[in-house]
Amino acid sequence: MAIYTSFSKREITRLVDEFALGELVSYSGMRTGSVNTHYLIETKRAKFFAKIDEVKSEVEVKQEVDLLLHLRKQNFPCLQPLKTKSGRYHLEFQGKCVTVTRHLDGVELPVESITGTHLSALGHALANLHLIGRSYKKGIDNRFGFNRIVAIYRDVRRQLPTHLKNIVRVLDDEFSYLENYLDNNLPKGIIHGDLFPDNVKFKGNRLTGVMDFEAACRGKLIYDLATAVNALCFLDDRYRIDRFEALIAGYESLRPLSLPEWDSFPNELRFSALRFTVTRIKDFYLRSADDSQRVYKDFKEFYDRLLILRREKSGGMEDILLAMATGYDYRKYQKSKPSK
Repeated sequence: MAIYTSFSKREITRLVDEFALGELVSYSGMRTGSVNTHYLIETKRAKFFAKIDEVKSEVEVKQEVDLLLHLRKQNFPCLQPLKTKSGRYHLEFQGKCVTVTRHLDGVELPVESITGTHLSALGHALANLHLIGRSYKKGIDNRFGFNRIVAIYRDVRRQLPTHLKNIVRVLDDEFSYLENYLDNNLPKGIIHGDLFPDNVKFKGNRLTGVMDFEAACRGKLIYDLATAVNALCFLDDRYRIDRFEALIAGYESLRPLSLPEWDSFPNELRFSALRFTVTRIKDFYLRSADDSQRVYKDFKEFYDRLLILRREKSGGMEDILLAMATGYDYRKYQKSKPSK
């Protein structure tokens, strides 16, 4: 979320009228996030979010709305898209698609305030999303798959200053490694792709909502879980085994990981860290913007994770890898154990 497109009171009033939201009380732009513009709108009926898509085409916006509607029908706690008075789920403002959803109750917690109970609930919710996604047969292209990130990096690399040559060396090497070792024959389905602390809401220990399906697509399920680990289990410059175990326990309570998924987990963590390093370089380091528009996101946060995952610096990965190996060996034993 950010404020790239400014709406006047007249435009907001028109939006409120088109979506039949009630009498306008107040509205304000949201500064958090990086990709789209969001407004919080309050009327005498309720609170709502208006999203102005700054990147997606109309077709892509319709795909995201369709997915949210499917998930809501399955009682998944995501945003609920609203219709206009004419029965459409989006309007065009200033050449961009605008959608409106109901405001979700709860609060967004900083990563340090997310407890093991929260993590278990998030793992459970992610597995639930993956299971519900089995019944969603429509395809949504992965805008952040390996080949797409390679293309973004080629463009980014040409623009990086010479004083970042050591970072370029590491990224070059990582792309070469992952090209040979990423496993594409893993379970796929609908993934969220961006399960960060600012995309979920809680009331106490209860998860009330999962937001921001901007990156949702059809992709590898283990990549989605790896991204959640990178976002939620890294604290004070290291991976935390207690957080990892809570997240995985919640996930496997619904969907146990397969042997190939356990085996590929370390490389999916690396690709996830590489993906966010590259896209943050593109979207923040190389893209100037007024500080009043958005919150800056430093690519070095995920570059540092990548160095730990590559075992170039310490940071708690030993315990994580041991937990992965234990999970793998346990499932292998269970699978090979003869029936009585």
